[in-house]
Parts: sequence; structure tokens; C-alpha cells
Amino acid sequence: MSVITILGAGGFGTALAVMCQNKGEEVFLWSPFEEQLCAICEDGENKKLLPGVPVSPDIHLTTELEGCHESDLVIIATPSFAVGETAAKIAPFLGPQTVVVSVAKGFNPGDNRRLSEVMEEVLPHNPVVILSGPSHAEEIARGVLTTVAAASKKRETAETVQNILSSDTLRIYVNDDVVGVELGGALKNVISICAGICVGLGLGDNTRAALMTRGITEIARLGVTMGAQTETFAGLTGIGDLIVTCTSEHSRNRRAGVLIGQGVPPAEAVARIGTVEGYIAARIAYELSRQYRVDMPIVQ
Repeated sequence: MSVITILGAGGFGTALAVMCQNKGEEVFLWSPFEEQLCAICEDGENKKLLPGVPVSPDIHLTTELEGCHESDLVIIATPSFAVGETAAKIAPFLGPQTVVVSVAKGFNPGDNRRLSEVMEEVLPHNPVVILSGPSHAEEIARGVLTTVAAASKKRETAETVQNILSSDTLRIYVNDDVVGVELGGALKNVISICAGICVGLGLGDNTRAALMTRGITEIARLGVTMGAQTETFAGLTGIGDLIVTCTSEHSRNRRAGVLIGQGVPPAEAVARIGTVEGYIAARIAYELSRQYRVDMPIVQ
């Protein structure tokens, strides 16, 4: 049995907690919001974000971070803008053996850095892994077959995550292209908003297919310029993640795009949906395209 602490009791964090507890791990689910945890405890589910998915009372709900010291894995499942802040909060409590995993898909606000870069700076003594791929919380929590990639600079660190988190319904592939895995996960959200706009405008399948195809071309073009491997964008964290987020009703980015296509102002559309990572990432992607002199007409 492994001890796993999940930071962030949103949809994805809750889904991971349910999955890990179902496979027999000892799970701590942390949130800074006591009222959020109280609601999960009282309802027996995360009614707002994962209605109908039971949250076992064996999952330890906590607002304390001291327990991170005993964890084999600490998974940061916050929105991307909070990853750096969350990593700084846990730094005093981590043992050097603890592997820190990020499942966020975005960039660090303010300096446009990849999230692993921020985590490595804040947590220099802990191995860092990026877990990414086509994986909606609603389906992970219900045991729908899912495949993702674990990316780290050290293969053995990624294999540790693979060994601990793999289950009958979750298959994890190891990847050493951290840059490509992160950029694919962050940039596909921008294209997903555009796919939703196509739907909102009443455009057809031909248009969306063209958008997605040219979208992955833009993502790969920037990624390779920034040091990623071309083949990564043909895999789970490239075209795989792009397909699921551009076509699924679970995708918040796509849903926000639909509203925008229907004429709702972008800021209002985001407010209606909640966390829309692509809304923030669009500006950052544009700035990166300028910085690296990469042509990205859809992003622009």
C-alpha cells in the first residue's frame, strides 16, 4: 500500500482520490477550503463537480499539509495558476523521498514558464513528474478505461508513478520528453476553445477537423522550437489529448468556446463555466509564439 496525498479537491483531484482508494492505496485529499471538504463529507460525493460518484469515508479529507512528509506521492491537482504557490506551501513538509506529480495543464502566470520548471525551482530536492493525457475527471472517477503519460527527466521517477498509479482502468506510459508532454497538455486547451467556437457558430465537421489538424501542427511547431520531440505530439499528450478536449462535452474549454461562438463575451463565458485553462493559456501561447518567432495563426 502506498500513501498518496492529493492537493486540490476539485473534479480531477477528487477523481484521482476515488481511483487510488479503490485500488487499495491510503489517500489524503487536501483542500484549503474547509467548507468544500465538509460538503464532500456530508454528501458522500463531490456533488458540484462529480455528482453521483461516491467518495469513500476511508479517504482522509484534510486542510493540513503536515502529512505530506509520510507520502510516497504528492499529486498537485490545482489549477495551473496555483501550482507554484501550492508547491511552496508543501516544501517545508516533504521528505526527499517523496515524488511530486503535477496533473495541471497550463503555464505559470507572470513569467510563462512550464509548471515543471517552477516545481523544480521551489522543490529542488524532490523528483518531479508531469502526468498528462486524454483524461476527463468524470470518466476516471467512474473507471472508464484511460491512458496517460508520466514524464520526468529521470525514467526511474516516471516508472515509480507508473507502478503506483496504474490500475485495471488506468494505463500509464513513461515518457522522457517533459517539454513536449507539458506543452501538448497546455496548448491543446487553446485549440479546444476554438473548436467550441466552431460549434457555437454552427460550423460543420469539416471545419472542426481542419481546425484540429492545423491546431496540432501549430502546437508541434512551437513545441519543437522550444526543445520538444516531434513524435510526442502524435501521442497521448498531443493528438490524443487534443481529440478528447475538442470533442467532449466534459471539456470546459470547449463549452466556453461554444458560448463565445454564440455571442457571449469571453470573460462572461469563462465565469459561467468555471476554470477554463485555455483562456489564460491563449495569451501565453501568443507571447511564446512571438518570443520564439513561430507562426501560429489559430492562436493569434
